[in-house]
Amino acid sequence: MQNYNGIQEFLHDFVLSKKFINKSLFELEKIIYLKNNDIKNESHIFVTGLPRSGTTSILNFLYSSDQYASLTYKNMPFILSPNFSKLFNNKKTSKKERLHGDGITFDINSPEALDEIFFNNDVEFIKNELGNYVQLILLSDKKNKYLSKNNLNFKRIDLIHYILPNSIFLIPIREPLQHAYSLLNQHLHFCRLQKKNDFIRRYMNYLGHNEFGLNHKPWNKPINFDDFNDINYWLEQWCLFYQNISKNYQSNNNCFFIIYEELNNVNYIKKLLEKINFDEIDNINLNYFKNSNKKKIDIDCANNTYKNAKDIYIEFKNKFIYKNSFINDCKKT
Repeated sequence: MQNYNGIQEFLHDFVLSKKFINKSLFELEKIIYLKNNDIKNESHIFVTGLPRSGTTSILNFLYSSDQYASLTYKNMPFILSPNFSKLFNNKKTSKKERLHGDGITFDINSPEALDEIFFNNDVEFIKNELGNYVQLILLSDKKNKYLSKNNLNFKRIDLIHYILPNSIFLIPIREPLQHAYSLLNQHLHFCRLQKKNDFIRRYMNYLGHNEFGLNHKPWNKPINFDDFNDINYWLEQWCLFYQNISKNYQSNNNCFFIIYEELNNVNYIKKLLEKINFDEIDNINLNYFKNSNKKKIDIDCANNTYKNAKDIYIEFKNKFIYKNSFINDCKKT
């Protein structure tokens, strides 16, 4: 969405605002490209959870291995037709920093959270077509395993697991005050951007990116704090999110909670790759993640809310750093 000209903005508005265009191309693409391949039992990976918890970094890290197919910017705006769309966007582009201003760069070949365009349909469509959609993406990249990052897929883990039973769900968790502060800053940042350029707001709406900005939607109904400009709102949302997802999925063997602050621990990364059935570990940079140095945060927050959040975080670290013997195996040496 950065530096789009008027024609590009019009094309994205026209295609993304009308489901029938993408669905029609999807049906045509199935006729031309779809094969009778069995992809249901592969270890497809779905990275999901709250934004600003490392989901994009995990996506980029796994994608760098060249073992997975994923939607990329070259599929825009024809998200449901991954083979057709690559024919339109084949120009090389230079890397640039994304709008978040967080140092993460991208180009037309970078993976991105785009499959909400598919999931923003009724349940019957998803049940009938997810296998076909994933197969089309795999065919477009000549791969066997799909990699998705979608912060909204936490709502449909059971549905995806039902359709693709060997899928793996990676759910990162980050120290709550650091996380809430990052969420608040991004919200204020995107509010400013969207006020200057309404196309950014529309673009984010099309992709279901309502995590920040003028059209922000809470993950859970606020209890004590409903001011989006207040750190306590984001801390409370953090608590509600991780309480619910732990309650629902802590015993699900396909779900793995990843501690954000451990991502620069090579032993931790090795164990993670083993757990997700990763092949050829020697072909990936185990030092991919930067040191997660904590920022000094000078901001008032409700003591009870922060204490609750810290207790939840500590419980995750003690119980869910990883399954079985992972806690002992990945300790730093």
